[in-house]
Amino acid sequence: MPYRPILATLGYVISADTEKVLMIHRNKRAGELHFGKYNGLGGKMEVNEDIFSCMCREIQEEAGIECEKLRLRGTISWPGFGKNGEDWFAFIFLITQWSGQVKTDNSEGSLEWIPISQLGSLPLWDGDRHFLPLVFAADETIFHGVMPYAQGKPQSWNYRVQ
Repeated sequence: MPYRPILATLGYVISADTEKVLMIHRNKRAGELHFGKYNGLGGKMEVNEDIFSCMCREIQEEAGIECEKLRLRGTISWPGFGKNGEDWFAFIFLITQWSGQVKTDNSEGSLEWIPISQLGSLPLWDGDRHFLPLVFAADETIFHGVMPYAQGKPQSWNYRVQ
C-alpha cells in the first residue's frame, strides 16, 4: 500500500547565546491533541511549497520572526500519529539565525525560551524524548527515523544517521 503521509516541518529556534530554544506551550485550545504539551514550531506543508519555505513560513506565522539560517537535523515518519490515525512525515530543523521580535504567544499557546538542558523536564510528546537529543547533538549528522503511534503513544523508535 502506498504511504501518503501529511508532510510537515518541526523547527527549533535557538537563542543568540545558543543556550535556549523557543518552544510553544500549547495551552490555548483545551481539548486538542496537543493541549498542555511543549513543542517546537512548525506545521503542514502547503501545495506548491518546498519544505524550506514551509519551515520559514511556519516560524514567521507562529513566532513573528524571519529565518536567516537553518539546518536540517533529520526526518521522522510517524505512522498513526494523527488524531484519526493519520500518518505524518516531518522534516526537523534547527533555526540558528533569525531576525525580528519574537511574539509572546499565538493562537495555539505561549512562546517560551527554555534552557536546552531542561527540555527533558517539560511535558512533551512521549516520542520527543527519543529524538530531541539527536536534534541538539553537537555533530553535523542527520538522522532519519520512524516512530509508529497507536492510541496517542509511540510504539517503537528506530533511526539511522548519515
